[in-house]
Amino acid sequence: MVSPRTVRSLKRGLNRNALAKVGIVVVVIVLLVAVFAPLVAPDKPGTQNLEEARLPPLGFTKATVQEVPVQENGSVVFEDGEILTENRTVYENATIAHPLGTDGNGRDILSRLIYGARVSLLVGFLGTALAMFVGVSVGLVAGYYRGKVDDVLMRSADVMLAFPSIVLAIALIGVLGDSLEQSIPDPFVQSGLSEAVRSAIGLPTGMPETTTLPGTIIVVVALVNWVWFARVARGEALSLREQSYVKAARALGASDAKILARHVLPNAITPILVLGTIQIAAIILLESALSFLGFSSANVSWGFDIALGRQYQSTAWWIAAMPGLAIVITVVGLNLVGDWLRDALDPGIEGEGGV
Repeated sequence: MVSPRTVRSLKRGLNRNALAKVGIVVVVIVLLVAVFAPLVAPDKPGTQNLEEARLPPLGFTKATVQEVPVQENGSVVFEDGEILTENRTVYENATIAHPLGTDGNGRDILSRLIYGARVSLLVGFLGTALAMFVGVSVGLVAGYYRGKVDDVLMRSADVMLAFPSIVLAIALIGVLGDSLEQSIPDPFVQSGLSEAVRSAIGLPTGMPETTTLPGTIIVVVALVNWVWFARVARGEALSLREQSYVKAARALGASDAKILARHVLPNAITPILVLGTIQIAAIILLESALSFLGFSSANVSWGFDIALGRQYQSTAWWIAAMPGLAIVITVVGLNLVGDWLRDALDPGIEGEGGV
């Protein structure tokens, strides 16, 4: 499906677009961090230490006003039989053990971001793959057969588009419940590799043995986003079904399924792949919104951590800001990659981000 000409176009587009290189670096780093989370996370994401709650990130200091006893010459001062107190500003500095600070329960924010990347990327990639499978199948059939088949399938897609994505997603979650949630064993922990590596470099051991796979969220975001793939695939199928090689295959007796699989789909794959890259970013945003609202079963997620930081906005802004920044960086990186693929694979569209 990927011709040498396409590969040359991708290389040429990458050489001309510095922002695309930045996007690829960002995406690769996020992927590697998520995959090797048990090896690179500074601490266990669920470890609580209330004595270190709300520590600021490196480079910042948190000031709190505390009521402390008044002392003179090392002795506590009494007044009318009671200890005399005064308000004093106490400064807390960041520690190298928690470079991005800690949350309200003393959990390391960097570790939670690393493990949260796993959930967001799993939902983004698996949700996009499922949406692509459903949408492309529906779109190709609708565009190839046209007529009543096209009307029924695409009017169904129009009904889906009539609802706001977040509202439709919440409604589907209510229907599906949490029956699709799964726990995936972590191969690094199960094999003992993470324990050996972390012990050798002096990091805490006992990392989580499983990763929560929010199956309901994956299915829901796929059902919400399949219509975009269907519309693109339908448009390509309408154009390709009139090509001479498709007519020749039909004249030679090839079945419709064979024509769709061997002739229509390979020639329609370019815009579908470009859309898929962009949809990964959109699905990550939707998953974060659902986690923020409390509809995800994953207790280590970027959206979930933003929700936890709402009550500390005025005193510990970093609890919500750090996962929000992680979402922004990841989504921008994916969009830059999508822009590069669009510019390189579709000569009819001139990109605006080239440098």
